[in-house]
Amino acid sequence: MATFDLQIVTPDGACYGGPAERIICRAIDGDVCILPRHVPYVTALGVGEVRVTIDGKVRRAACSGGLLSVAKRDEVRLVASTFEWAEDIDVERAERARAGAEEAIRRAQDTSELELAKARLSRALVRLKVSQ
Repeated sequence: MATFDLQIVTPDGACYGGPAERIICRAIDGDVCILPRHVPYVTALGVGEVRVTIDGKVRRAACSGGLLSVAKRDEVRLVASTFEWAEDIDVERAERARAGAEEAIRRAQDTSELELAKARLSRALVRLKVSQ
């Protein structure tokens, strides 16, 4: 099957570098799928699940924020604020983050606090979903 060169990085370092057959991720305006020979493309990433097909197997990850680009044919870069493969997610930590975010939503005093708490909850829920 045809592949493209995929690089996934975060501020903490590289998460993956090598061939991939497909990547599906959440952009700010919906899900996007990149296949080999995709046209040049750039989009901002939202909070959501990433599915990467490598050697016919799908790997899942939780991702929040960043940028996806197809700069040249078959060169795809995902630069994420946070990125965790499903097998690396600490479920207990994600549950604590979910509970803390829900409490922060209940205690929010203004719109700014509420929006930050909702963003924290969204990230925690994605991590919990992907870890299952």
